[in-house]
Amino acid sequence: MASRKKLTAAARRAQLIEVGRRVFAEKGYEATSVEEIASRAKVSKPIVYEHFGGKEGLYAVVVDREMEYVIGVISEALSAGSPRERAEQSALAFLTWVKDRPDGFAVLSHDAPTTVLSSGGFSSLLNEVAERVSDVFAEAFKQAGYDPDVAPIYAHALIGMVTLVGQWWSVVRKPSVEKVAGHIVALAWMGLRNLPEKPDPIGARKR
Repeated sequence: MASRKKLTAAARRAQLIEVGRRVFAEKGYEATSVEEIASRAKVSKPIVYEHFGGKEGLYAVVVDREMEYVIGVISEALSAGSPRERAEQSALAFLTWVKDRPDGFAVLSHDAPTTVLSSGGFSSLLNEVAERVSDVFAEAFKQAGYDPDVAPIYAHALIGMVTLVGQWWSVVRKPSVEKVAGHIVALAWMGLRNLPEKPDPIGARKR
């Protein structure tokens, strides 16, 4: 019987990251153990420690890789088109990530101890995405004669909406992400089209 080919250090590290991503997605950070990760990867525990220093190190790498991926696809979606098209493309990119990489979405949307992630994990991701969407909104606001300084309010509102819908969709998985993205942006854009130049503060309106 032929012996199993030994993986290079780089290939072993990549394998452990993939296995870790699946286990963290299934169980969350707290319930995951180095023993289970090693068992699923068919290696000894010291191998995991050798590559990552422990569960915390592996988790941080998994989160960083996933954040880098989703920021990349959303940045690309925002790179061209009209403001509405870029909003649609970014919403679709986010929801496509939820569909195609459910383990990654699950890892990032799980809570993790702040002692493990100084970056803040999912909240950091959403802030990063919202900042990029803010640039698109600011450009559209400026062209329409509105105050671009309020663009972050609407960008965070849109990202919050997409995120919550994405969490719902990850369970029901219907209708298609294309249709869901279209509905989300239609709702947001209809509101923006009828946006008053200076909305009255709540409580200041005459009854």
